[in-house]
Amino acid sequence: MSQVCVISIYVPSIEKAIDFYTTVLGFEVNKQYGPKIVTLVHGDLPLVLEESKNAKTIPKDSFGVVLALKTEDIYQTVNMLKEHNVEFIADEPMDCPPGKVISFRDPFGNVLEYLQFI
Repeated sequence: MSQVCVISIYVPSIEKAIDFYTTVLGFEVNKQYGPKIVTLVHGDLPLVLEESKNAKTIPKDSFGVVLALKTEDIYQTVNMLKEHNVEFIADEPMDCPPGKVISFRDPFGNVLEYLQFI
């Protein structure tokens, strides 16, 4: 049986990525494996950021894999993201089967979502 054990995100700038994922999204640096790779934690599933010269900013019309984070108060989370001038895909949280969702982009164009389960 397969089980997801880690999620990796390749980025063009490790410093900018660490700043966004820690300052804006609340992840914590767990371990630095050198100047271009770091493990972040936010719950049970680790997130690896790795700088790669081949990593590019994602085009605006592309989604790829979407990382979803859980929130208890989606409107409070949206206000926090707005304080950090995050680029939203939709202006307001939308209804979805499990509750409410808001989609936004990291500084490199990767799509992320916050979900509030109802």
